[in-house]
Amino acid sequence: MSKIKPAKGAPYARILGVGGYRPERVVPNEVILETIDSSDEWIRSRSGIESRHWAGPEESVTTMSVEAGGKALADAGIAPEQIGAVVVSTVSHFKQTPAVATEIADQLGCGKPAAFDISAGCAGFGYALTLAKGMVVEGSAEYVLVLGVERLSDLTDREDRATAFLFGDGAGAVVVGPSQEVAIGPTVWGSEGDKAEVIKQTVPWTDYRSGEVARFPAITQEGQAVFRWAVFEMAKVAQQALDAAGITAEDLDVFIPHQANMRIIDSMVKTLKLPEHVQVARDIATTGNTSAASIPLAMERMLATGQAKSGDTALLIGFGAGLVFAATVVTLP
Repeated sequence: MSKIKPAKGAPYARILGVGGYRPERVVPNEVILETIDSSDEWIRSRSGIESRHWAGPEESVTTMSVEAGGKALADAGIAPEQIGAVVVSTVSHFKQTPAVATEIADQLGCGKPAAFDISAGCAGFGYALTLAKGMVVEGSAEYVLVLGVERLSDLTDREDRATAFLFGDGAGAVVVGPSQEVAIGPTVWGSEGDKAEVIKQTVPWTDYRSGEVARFPAITQEGQAVFRWAVFEMAKVAQQALDAAGITAEDLDVFIPHQANMRIIDSMVKTLKLPEHVQVARDIATTGNTSAASIPLAMERMLATGQAKSGDTALLIGFGAGLVFAATVVTLP
């Protein structure tokens, strides 16, 4: 029997750099109110959202990713050709094939890296980060570019009072590379497929193509069910991630949850009993819910504004359609 030689990877992995891209167009609640019967006060009180960014015709999933990815590479001090893999999480790239990751890698000048897309909704960044960490430690890639990117304005029903105000567009990216110490903790992740109908696409693409439905598919959700699940169940997952990393709430510097809803964020902070010194991402106020892009976008903004700093210990948790979730503790770049 022949022996297979193992790959030689790094002892550990870490996030080396972060980048973000928000579309130029800022859409305040007043614009949303043109197509739904609601009020600015109601939207703010229920979601915490004041405005969001919507992509223009020239701002595609690819172009936004290239912008964010380029910034992450520059922040990490890594040349594009050093990237061994590109992993993209998105639900709003409307070509089934090829993977948008291949186009992004090419436009960034990454050479011939492994490149693929994943679909894990609002938990997608956490899933992709976990895959990247595994590649670096296993030795199949020294540096991995991870992207979360969405054009959710394309999947928004502008006349749905429950969701029209929620979603935004944007791209966030990180570079993951080798580390001599633990800087990305164990991932607590999973799914609850019995709740698949809680957040979903209204109809399959095939129904739209066949003419069975006249309206373009959109994302819909059962708001109260999502809220209860996120507040009670996801707080447990966040605590499990802290426990897995050997970290207490007192040890944390930063909390970056998926930017789904300000009330959910505030409730999780309370349930986790986070100390006042912990800085909490509330990027949703001016960015909206950008699904897989929300955590890296919030991370980038916190570091850029000084709300967080390099070396801080941060708890990340994403959760969404599936239902799926992923949480981990990281050292910020």
